[in-house]
Amino acid sequence: MKATKETLSPTRVKLTVEVPFDELKPSVDATYRKLARQVRVSGFRPGKVPPRILDQRLGRGVILDEAIQEALPQFYSEAVQAEEVDVLSRPEVDITEFADGSQLVFTAEVDVRPQVTLPEFGDLELVVEPAVVSDEKVDEYLGTLRDRFAVLKPVERPVQEGDFVSLDLSASVDGEAIEDATATGMSYEVGSGNLIDGIDEAITGAAEGDERTFDTELMAGEYAGRTAQVTAVVRGVKEKELPALDDDFATTASEFDTLEELRTDVRGRLETSRKAEQLGEARDKLLDKLVELVEVPVPESVLAGELEAREHRLGHELEHIGTDRATYLETLGQSEEDFDAEVRKSADKAIRSQFILDAVIDAESIGLDQGELMEQILMRAQRAGVQPDQYAQQLAQGEGLTALMADVLRTKALFLLLENAKVADSEGNPVELNLPRRPAADAEDDVEDISDELDAEELAIGGSAAVSQDDGAAEVAAESAAAEDTSAADAAPGSDTK
Repeated sequence: MKATKETLSPTRVKLTVEVPFDELKPSVDATYRKLARQVRVSGFRPGKVPPRILDQRLGRGVILDEAIQEALPQFYSEAVQAEEVDVLSRPEVDITEFADGSQLVFTAEVDVRPQVTLPEFGDLELVVEPAVVSDEKVDEYLGTLRDRFAVLKPVERPVQEGDFVSLDLSASVDGEAIEDATATGMSYEVGSGNLIDGIDEAITGAAEGDERTFDTELMAGEYAGRTAQVTAVVRGVKEKELPALDDDFATTASEFDTLEELRTDVRGRLETSRKAEQLGEARDKLLDKLVELVEVPVPESVLAGELEAREHRLGHELEHIGTDRATYLETLGQSEEDFDAEVRKSADKAIRSQFILDAVIDAESIGLDQGELMEQILMRAQRAGVQPDQYAQQLAQGEGLTALMADVLRTKALFLLLENAKVADSEGNPVELNLPRRPAADAEDDVEDISDELDAEELAIGGSAAVSQDDGAAEVAAESAAAEDTSAADAAPGSDTK
């Protein structure tokens, strides 16, 4: 077999494969043996029907066509390996030459991974916000903590923002009551905005026992998008009483004896959190800079596959929450065109980022040992609430394990880039990023930090469209597209065409 490669574009190549008939003959013989077992001919036992009888019954062209379809995926796979083609899509196969006893010639056009020229890692410069925790941030955190220990006391006055009220609710559309939109004794914090649009304005100023009616647009359910008339009856009003911010509060709310000790602990926690945010900020800016600096052509088939995967996930999520695409876009305040353009831009950036990180993996020979892989499986199994062996079995189905390995390798590549980049805050001070390390005792915590701090969608393509096909997938792809019209006189009529 002889294979030659022609570059059609930075992301597409054309393979021309020449196969002597002698190399095709084993497949022809195997096809005769298979058909001999399948075809029933009077006077011959199953599996003993001679080739000449099969030629008479089925036609030599039909048999050759089936033999080619059986053999073509393997020839295609061998050509891909011989020419070192990093395949990203299903091939478009065209049989250009074949006659009985003569060579088979076919072409296969396929999208490939683009070549990426990486910048010098040390030349990457990033600017992030300072990891400074102000006194106001500490006070804000303590205020949140005080809220958790607040008590509710009944009051005899009109409803104010921040009060907790007990409500009876009912709703109707065009005078018809909505059965699923009634509630009795519902507790609600006025001003939180997490119940119904218009409820805060309607009940503010109402007293216990008052009834208020207002209009609102329903966002989900049978009447989504329609205007409903909602009636709210105030059954009780309570205000929140915060505990004093003193040593007694520190003792109640924490393991510390004094407020000053609690403040010191809170500041430390916020600084740790801010360091993690700083790492995430540096990650985002690094990926933005790489996409800006490095020219990475994206095959349209890969982008289309990623867009399809994202659309599928969105549809599943919208179905889960009981709404549709139009309603969702309305809540975002976006048109269909603007939303699609934003998704396309995000998908394009994610694919480019993946190609760049994969190039870093190759350039730096970044690997993944068995311990790291098992560590990831154990951690993710724990998060999913399943046994590690069960989780590993789930990964083994499809491309789950391949995707997991790619995700971890890209994360390691990203950390390598961050280690070598020059990072400073907006005030010009050098910044040492709090990159996770992997000491044996803290390995699981570090891995959890990685997953928490990094958004996998930027690093791993949801549709797996940009992952090279393995030989088996390539064979299936070739087989489905293989049977092509030939110029041979004995090519079987009815052969599949592209």
